[in-house]
Amino acid sequence: MKIKSLGRTGIEVSQICLGTMTWGSQNSLEEASAQMDYAVENGVNFFDTAEMYPVTPIGPETYGRTEEFIGEWLKARGKRDDIVLASKVAGPGRPWVRNGGPLTPQGIRTALDQSLKRLKTDYIDLYQVHWPNRNHFHFRNSWSYSPFGQDRFQARIDIAETLDALDDLVKAGKIRAVGLSNETSWGTMKYLERAETMDRARIATVQNEYNLLYRHHDLDMAELAHHEDVGLLAFSPLATGLLTGKYRNGRVPEGSRATISPDLGGRMQEHQEPAVDAYCKLAETHGLDPAQMALAFVLSRPFVTAAIIGATSMEQLKTNIAAADVAMTDDILGDIARLHRAFPAPI
Repeated sequence: MKIKSLGRTGIEVSQICLGTMTWGSQNSLEEASAQMDYAVENGVNFFDTAEMYPVTPIGPETYGRTEEFIGEWLKARGKRDDIVLASKVAGPGRPWVRNGGPLTPQGIRTALDQSLKRLKTDYIDLYQVHWPNRNHFHFRNSWSYSPFGQDRFQARIDIAETLDALDDLVKAGKIRAVGLSNETSWGTMKYLERAETMDRARIATVQNEYNLLYRHHDLDMAELAHHEDVGLLAFSPLATGLLTGKYRNGRVPEGSRATISPDLGGRMQEHQEPAVDAYCKLAETHGLDPAQMALAFVLSRPFVTAAIIGATSMEQLKTNIAAADVAMTDDILGDIARLHRAFPAPI
């Protein structure tokens, strides 16, 4: 298990980050605890969660339950100092979260205190803005995205007030580092500029989707990562399970995410089918498990700090963690590049 630096913070994390968004809906406390035990035993020291979790389904009934599960495990195992713990404060749009309103400094402070209580800890290592107040192209919005209706003044005010609030919480010792999620290159740079000019906490990471089927981060965000030391925490590295091959030929395995969310957040559509089939056949040609090849590719990218894996079964978890030991050869990477040209944006 390789260890990476979290931006310029000095915090060291495993390149595999344990995702948690199924705990509390698809996974019980006992199952979540077993996952955390196994992950730690196999070199994982990095957990990612959010006040919004679990998802699938998502709603007021389950809000915050995942953090509660992690808090119970931390208390029972006495492992807090061994874990780099990341969580997120939700943006606008969910009526059961601060009435669905935009993120505000007071909302950040309230959300953090509630997360700390659920997690049974007095600090969070990496606290992230789950999504911005302004509209963005993530969550399958790229096909209809337009920034031209954004209020340019308000967008800057939101970033300034958000970073200032986070900086106050760093100074108070409640969080160690700050990050973004579902953010753009312009938004990230505005946070970095304010940190530099106003001596605020510096953005350490951006958590965006990245996988063989969705590779936006290869472009401007990769350049930003290189020049600014803001690494990617890649979520959905298996494209919600599509890249395991389990949904090929129209299959929907019992207990899979597609039984609860049939469109897999907009990913389950006809354009992904030939691409997934091609990547699965490529893995078979090289004698690799399709999921492990997909994860190993993500881990091979120079801008990636960690890949966030999620699993509903121990079998899946073991497969995913073992991807850290899979080497990407020039031949495999060349074949992946060829397929990327053939299927540049299948989801």
